[in-house]
Amino acid sequence: MTLRARAVPVLMYHHVSTSPGMITVSPDHFAAQMAYLAEAGYKTASAAQLSAFLAGELLPPKSVVLTFDDGYLDNWVHAHPVLAKHGFTALCFLVTSWPGEGPPRQNAQSGGLLPELLGHREGDLAIEGGEPDRTILRWSEIEAMRRAATFEFHSHTHSHVRWDKVAENREEKCAGLKRDLISARAAFTSRLGGVSDHLCWPQGFYDDDYKRVAREAGFRHFYTCEMAPNVGNTRAAGEHSIYRLEVRDKPASWLASRLWVHSRPLLSRAYLKLKR
Repeated sequence: MTLRARAVPVLMYHHVSTSPGMITVSPDHFAAQMAYLAEAGYKTASAAQLSAFLAGELLPPKSVVLTFDDGYLDNWVHAHPVLAKHGFTALCFLVTSWPGEGPPRQNAQSGGLLPELLGHREGDLAIEGGEPDRTILRWSEIEAMRRAATFEFHSHTHSHVRWDKVAENREEKCAGLKRDLISARAAFTSRLGGVSDHLCWPQGFYDDDYKRVAREAGFRHFYTCEMAPNVGNTRAAGEHSIYRLEVRDKPASWLASRLWVHSRPLLSRAYLKLKR
């Protein structure tokens, strides 16, 4: 009998940082979580492998997808070295207007004085103030992470704007999102040589208009902030909403228990129903 994954958990990270705050996992907890995955025999799946699984192809039973939203500098400083140690690959959803130029900064693998890492709120203020380089990856770091195969990069739009909040009407909302997606695709093509059909919704929001505009822009795999089991061969051909588990700043035992639950579709649905 061929062993295969019944469901593939997709883990959602943002920051791996020594600066505590919301949506932040400490470097120690992240290192322990990744060490647990390696010791327990988990394998990280790429975006292409996840796409194939959702379309009905097989993946090994201990398959997991690691995702990071926004493209923070601490992903290079602390997450990249740990992923390299274990031979893991993660997906980073990049806001393409934020990365800047300049040489790669030091990270925990290279040694030397590490760059200052801002907390989440401070980072938001730096971006709003026109200083994204203080908290966001540089293109040189993105290229180094790609070469090392620790990260692959996918779209999180060009500006991270919630067009449903800033537009005056539906037409303006759709036009703004369309421009955002086209600009992101152009940046990916120019800087990285191409763009996938995987898109992470900015701030987790989407509606029918968002889905239609994204579909017309060439995207087929849509990453949400909702939790549900990701199972194969059950959704519309060629188009999938992908559900994710937000990882907390907790010990590896916390992650182990969640993976055990969310690798089993019936148990996962029952657990989530009870939580709601």
